[in-house]
Amino acid sequence: MAWFRRRRREDPEVAQNTWLVVGLGNPGAQYAGNRHNVGQMVLDELAGRLGAAFRSHKTPSRVAEGFLRPGGPKLVLAKPNSYMNTSGGPVSALAKFYDVPAERLVVVHDELDLPFDTVRLKQGGGHGGHNGLRDISKALGADYLRVRVGIGRPPGRQDPADFVLKDFSGTERQSLPNLLADAADAVEAIADDGLLAAQQRFHAPS
Repeated sequence: MAWFRRRRREDPEVAQNTWLVVGLGNPGAQYAGNRHNVGQMVLDELAGRLGAAFRSHKTPSRVAEGFLRPGGPKLVLAKPNSYMNTSGGPVSALAKFYDVPAERLVVVHDELDLPFDTVRLKQGGGHGGHNGLRDISKALGADYLRVRVGIGRPPGRQDPADFVLKDFSGTERQSLPNLLADAADAVEAIADDGLLAAQQRFHAPS
C-alpha cells in the first residue's frame, strides 16, 4: 500500500471539499447498457459536464476528476474495474487514496425498489439485497451516501438477477437521458448544498 503515501498533496481547502463519486456496474462492453450499470452511465453524464475523461488508476478503477466550477467542489468520478459483487475492495482503496470520509463518498447505483425514472438520496442503511452495496458496506461500513436510481421491478415472474443484467427496454431508453441527468443533478446538489437540501429538492412531490 506504499503508493497511498506517494500521492501528491493537494491544497487543504480543495482536499476538504473533494467528493468521491462511485458508479457501480460490471466491466466490459457486454454489460455497458445493462440496468445494473446505470450508476456508471450517470458518471458518464457527470464526466461530460466536467469535460473530464476516465483514465486508468492504480486502485484499480477508471477515474475522472474535475471541479463543478472554479473554486467549487471537486468531484472524483470512479468506475471500479471489479465486478459488481466485489466493489468493496476498489472503493475502499479509492477512499484511502483520496482520503475521503464516508460523508463525502457518494455511491450511485441501480435500485429495484424504486420505479423507473425515480431518483432518491440517502445516507447509510442496509443493502437491500444489492450485492455491490453489500460488499462496500462490508469493507467500509454503511455510512456513505447513496444516489438510488430507480429501475423498477421485473415484469411477471422474471428473476431480478436476470432483469438487472438486461439492457433497458426501448420505451425506457426514450426516458433514460432524463433519468441520468436527474441523477447527475442529484450528485451535484449533494456536493454543492449537502444531503438534506438535495433530498428536499429531489424528494419533493412533482
